[in-house]
Amino acid sequence: MISVGIDVSKDKSMVCILKPYGEIVSAPYEVKHTKEQLNNLVKNIQSLNEEVKVVMEATGIYHLPILRYLLERLIFVSVINPLVMKKYSGVNLRKAKTDKIDAAKIANFGLEKWFSLKPHEEADERYAELRLLGRKYSGFMKSHILNKLAVSTMLEYTMPGIKKLLKHRGNETVKDKLSDFAYRYWHYDNITKMSEKGFIESYTKWCKKKGYRPSEAKAKSIYAMAKDGIPTLSSHTSSTKMLVQESVRVLNETSKTLVKILKQMHSIAKELREYDIVMSMKGVGEILSVRLIAEIGDVRRFHSKKALIAYAGIDSPPYESGGFVGSKRRITKRGSALLRKTGYEVMQSLKAKKPKEDAAVYEYMLKKESEGKAKKVAKIAALNKFLRIYYARVMEVY
Repeated sequence: MISVGIDVSKDKSMVCILKPYGEIVSAPYEVKHTKEQLNNLVKNIQSLNEEVKVVMEATGIYHLPILRYLLERLIFVSVINPLVMKKYSGVNLRKAKTDKIDAAKIANFGLEKWFSLKPHEEADERYAELRLLGRKYSGFMKSHILNKLAVSTMLEYTMPGIKKLLKHRGNETVKDKLSDFAYRYWHYDNITKMSEKGFIESYTKWCKKKGYRPSEAKAKSIYAMAKDGIPTLSSHTSSTKMLVQESVRVLNETSKTLVKILKQMHSIAKELREYDIVMSMKGVGEILSVRLIAEIGDVRRFHSKKALIAYAGIDSPPYESGGFVGSKRRITKRGSALLRKTGYEVMQSLKAKKPKEDAAVYEYMLKKESEGKAKKVAKIAALNKFLRIYYARVMEVY
C-alpha cells in the first residue's frame, strides 16, 4: 500500500509518496499544473507495483485541475476536508509549516486512514452547474444590494424623500419604477421648473411609455415633495446627472444578470426529478427552490437526514464529560453557510405566508416560539425539521 500526499497550491502542488512505517518512495517534489508535468505524475503513480491511493485537501477551486486529471485516468483520489487535516496536523507539538511538510503529513494521513478513505465521486454535471450558478447568484446579489444603496444615497442628494413615494422592485424582475424615475428626472429642479399640470402630463406620458400605471394623485404628491425638498447637490453641475444615471445603470445591469442566472438555474433544475417536489414545498418559491437544490445538490450523497443537517451546520452534537451533561448547546456552523442563509430565508417566507395546509414546519416554528424560544432559534429549529422533510421527500423520488 502506497499513499500519495498532494499539497495543492494555486498553479502547482507538492507531492510526497510514502509506504507504511515511514518508508519514503519519493521525497516531496513540486509538480506544476500543466499537462506535461501532470502526465509525468500519472506515469510515476502507475509505475508503482502496489495499491496506490492519492490524498489531497479541498482547496476551493485550486485542486480541481489535478483532481480532474487524475480521475480521468482512473486513479483513486480521496479529497479531505481541510478542517480534518488541520485537526490531524495539530497533534504535533512543533508548528513548522512548509509545503513539503504538509505534503508528507497528507501522505501519512492516507496511510493511517487507509481503510476509511472514500474515493472522490464526480457530481452530476447538472448539480455542479447549479452550484456554480447559485454561488454566482449570491455574489451578484451582494453587489445588487450595494448598488441599491448607491442609488438611494444619490437620491438623498438630489431627491430627498422620494423613496417614501416610489419603491424599489423585488429581485425577481428587471422593472424598477424608482430607478427608472430617477434616471428620467434625476433632480427635483427638473420637476419644479415645470408647472404642476405640466409635470402631471410629463409623468403620465412617462408611465405609459415605461409600462407603469399612471396616477395623477401620485404625480401631485411627487410635485409637492419636489417643491418642499431641499437637494444638497446642484442640478447645474455636470457630475450630478452623470452620477445618478450611472448608479441607476449599474443597478439595472446587476438586476438583469440576476434574472438571467435564475432563468438558467430553472432551465437546468427542471431536468431533475426533485424539481416539482421542492417547488411544491411551503415557503419555497421560484427563487428559493432552485437555490436550495443548487446548494444541497444530489441528496443521495448524504447517507441520512442527519448528514444533510450536519452539512447545513445546524446540528448541535452532545457534550458530556464525567457527570456533566451539557444542556445549552449551540449549532456547529460547520457546513455550508449559504445553505443556512437560504434555509433561513425559507423560514422567513414561511412565517410571512402563514400556510394553513401542509404546515408542519410552520406549526413547529410557532410551537418553539410559544415555548419561549427566541424567534431566530425557533426558525433554526424549524429549518432542521424542514431539511428532514426535504430529505425524505426527495429520497422517495429516487
